[in-house]
Amino acid sequence: MSYLELAGLQKRYGGSVAVDDVSLSVEKGESVALLGPSGCGKTTTLRMLAGLIQPDRGTIRVDDVEITRLAAHKRNMGYVFQSYALFPHLTVSRNVAFGLEERGIGKAEIARQVEEGLALVRLDGLGGRRPRELSGGQQQRVALARALVIHPSVLLLDESLSNLDAKLRDTMRHEIRSIQRSLGITTLFVTHDQVEALTMCDRIAVMNRGRIAQIGTAEDIYERPATRFVAEFVGRANALPATRDTEGKVVLWGAAHPVAAPPQGAFDLFVRPQRMRIVSASEPTGGETVRVTGRVLRSVFVGDHVEVLVEGAGGQLAVEMPSGTTAPTEGAEVAVIWQAKDSLPFACEAA
Repeated sequence: MSYLELAGLQKRYGGSVAVDDVSLSVEKGESVALLGPSGCGKTTTLRMLAGLIQPDRGTIRVDDVEITRLAAHKRNMGYVFQSYALFPHLTVSRNVAFGLEERGIGKAEIARQVEEGLALVRLDGLGGRRPRELSGGQQQRVALARALVIHPSVLLLDESLSNLDAKLRDTMRHEIRSIQRSLGITTLFVTHDQVEALTMCDRIAVMNRGRIAQIGTAEDIYERPATRFVAEFVGRANALPATRDTEGKVVLWGAAHPVAAPPQGAFDLFVRPQRMRIVSASEPTGGETVRVTGRVLRSVFVGDHVEVLVEGAGGQLAVEMPSGTTAPTEGAEVAVIWQAKDSLPFACEAA
């Protein structure tokens, strides 16, 4: 049995289901992200784990001990809220010490652990300040130190980087990941940010409509999406309408291609924009390459790449070209090619 086990968790609010039969196993020391859009059930799952709300059904076990109905303050979990939830009238040191004081630890030991906790998050010497005297990144570090000094069985992070600017968020991603690895602490991280999930966690559980659509490593989720939703939500992908000819071959933009297809029903081919290349409309291609032709609508410089929008017989697609390369001119007739193995077929959703 894994260190953390969620089995069949369900939570309803009125007539709607917020979390529907969620099961998840997390190994000791592992960091797992709950990734998904707003309203998919990820924060509700985290709050059930923390004991802040009770599940209608299912069980939660930590280190082979069931804690499903255990009070929140008895679960020994560190929770970092999206808003940080610092006490404005207390100093940084008193904020970090709060959980230790609640546990009745002696003052000298609290002082020692608070000092160690602030050093861990690089806030040495700031213990006497109030939260309002700190930057957003520093407040986030205080919240993290408060969660860590109690030596929690599980660290829970709830959209804890969403209030930071882009550059600071990038810095904190690496810092939190480094701390998590150095302490070997089991972590569950809720986020809607794909970059956070891909860079901070060992595995990712993609949630949709209260359920886990897929769980796996970052590479699994990105390269081998299990459902249409995962393919659409994680990363970027062109969804190209496709059909079959009388021989069962895939027809895309008016031509047959060497691509596998579902056995029946309408479907689209999903292709990542960075897996595509733009070549001359007259350039020949090999047998394992998918090739469509079209006209360049526009090119947009996006910093690390140039996005080229191409329109053809079957609609539009986007191609990402490396920054520094020369993009084709608007209106040029071009061919877009990619390897057949990079085509991911998914059935069309019912209207």
